[in-house]
Amino acid sequence: MKQALQLKLGQQLTLTPQLQQAIKLLQLSTLDLQQTISETLASNPLLDEEEQNPEPVDDGVAERVDFSESVSETMPDAELQVDTAWEDVMPSSAPASTSVSGASGDDLLFADRDSLPETLQSHLLWQLNLTRFSETDHSIALAFIDAVDVDGRLTQTPEQVHETLAIEDVELDEVMAVLHRLQHFEPTGIFASDLRECLLIQLRQMAVETPHRETAGLLVSRHIEQIPIADPKNLARRMRTTPEDIIGALSLIRSLNPTPGSTVATETTEYIVPDVFVKRVAGKWRVELNPDVAPKLRINDHYAELLSAGSTSDRDYARNSVQEAKWFIKSLLSRNETLLKVSSSIVQHQRAFLDYGEEAMRPLILAEIAGEVDLHESTVSRATTRKYMHTPRGIYELKYFFSSHVATTEGGECSSTAIKALIKRIVADENPRKPLSDAKLCTLLADEGVVVARRTVAKYREQMNIGPSNERKRFI
Repeated sequence: MKQALQLKLGQQLTLTPQLQQAIKLLQLSTLDLQQTISETLASNPLLDEEEQNPEPVDDGVAERVDFSESVSETMPDAELQVDTAWEDVMPSSAPASTSVSGASGDDLLFADRDSLPETLQSHLLWQLNLTRFSETDHSIALAFIDAVDVDGRLTQTPEQVHETLAIEDVELDEVMAVLHRLQHFEPTGIFASDLRECLLIQLRQMAVETPHRETAGLLVSRHIEQIPIADPKNLARRMRTTPEDIIGALSLIRSLNPTPGSTVATETTEYIVPDVFVKRVAGKWRVELNPDVAPKLRINDHYAELLSAGSTSDRDYARNSVQEAKWFIKSLLSRNETLLKVSSSIVQHQRAFLDYGEEAMRPLILAEIAGEVDLHESTVSRATTRKYMHTPRGIYELKYFFSSHVATTEGGECSSTAIKALIKRIVADENPRKPLSDAKLCTLLADEGVVVARRTVAKYREQMNIGPSNERKRFI
């Protein structure tokens, strides 16, 4: 072993701070972008938000695109100059942050700011405080409330709750008595150990004169596994009753709630803010950026002049802040342009979907869009991840418009999204007494010109949460 000096030639891509910032902004979602803008405005005094101007102002970035026949005629001519082209230099996955919108607190409702969402536990505690319980029974009830999940089911058996209680001279019978009282709380069916008990609690609390109540209770107690698939005639023969009584009991059972706790537990709703809008104007599809996603920014010239007239450190600070502000504004413009170009190309490919629906969706991959807009595939991936498009048919993530292709009998290609839509339509129109098997679905798809394997149909069906034929079978 000895030391030696060697000379080597090599090439290495060095990311400038401007390019790093542009890539970071491109992959941010709308909420993350608004949070980043708010943080930048707070940290850079020379960056300011423009006041809303009611008249349109040409800021150098195309805000809308009209579609006719050629996408090349509709793309913005002016390209924003950056230090270097987008390259696959950073991971394509966006940061897994759960930041909130940078909206002002004055815009929030008082109830949203100062009140807490009601949970199942808080709803049960409220009922517990209105019920007469001894001190011991109150402690037992608290233990049961702590053992309830979001669906209202017990995660512990009464025996386990009895063992965990740090109370002397408490018998299991007293624990069961408290449980029976708690099972009369709202919503009906709460504090059950399984589905059978949950349904039985709801049936017991119905009025005695409810039609088919007794038969429904016997069905749940003895044949709950057979309820989805059994023939009413066979069930009537087993239970020595009429098929009409069984049909009425099954209808009553299906009206019950298998997860009563879910009706109380509230979750915070996360609203989707679309990044682009697609509208039909004069028979053409128009793509526009959402102007409310990010505010327009500018350099605060007055504050910059004040700092420039100060000391050397003030002038250096002003110069650096102005440069950072220009880079940030330029990165935002680059993000808007990239997003508009990618969205415009997607709409150009998927005009049939906008006109006719999911069954007309065309197969599309990232490479096709990347080639048309002259960007790297990784850049297109970042521009379509967690970005949403508002269309007359609903709000969709840009990733939704990309799908694999399947060959058709006529030599063309069909999108996997279109195949799923066909399967969904065929299943919706089937006879519930004789549901279609996967093999039959393959045959019907082939009649429409789409040739797929049975396992492919099964995979698509499972992705849409559609059960197999035996689970979809209904006798009533």
